[in-house]
Amino acid sequence: MSRKKVTMTLIDKKGPMGCHHGHKIGDRFDFDTDRGKLCPMVMHVAFPYIDILRYGGELPRGKDGDIRFCCPDADVINVFRIDVED
Repeated sequence: MSRKKVTMTLIDKKGPMGCHHGHKIGDRFDFDTDRGKLCPMVMHVAFPYIDILRYGGELPRGKDGDIRFCCPDADVINVFRIDVED
């Protein structure tokens, strides 16, 4: 079984402050090749979601049918979408 390709795209921002790591809406990251470019706090939140998706699990979908998670920094609250490809 091959691992699924996972990308994360910054799609929205809810907090009043800019990202401390410099991420901007529209930034897209490949989980396997861009790990060093992602904020460690984002990676901490993203990893369980990605692990579940890669190995056949399902996650709740948003109103648009996508999978989203937020940065844990309450002053920033960047919203990321996860996309999975076989």
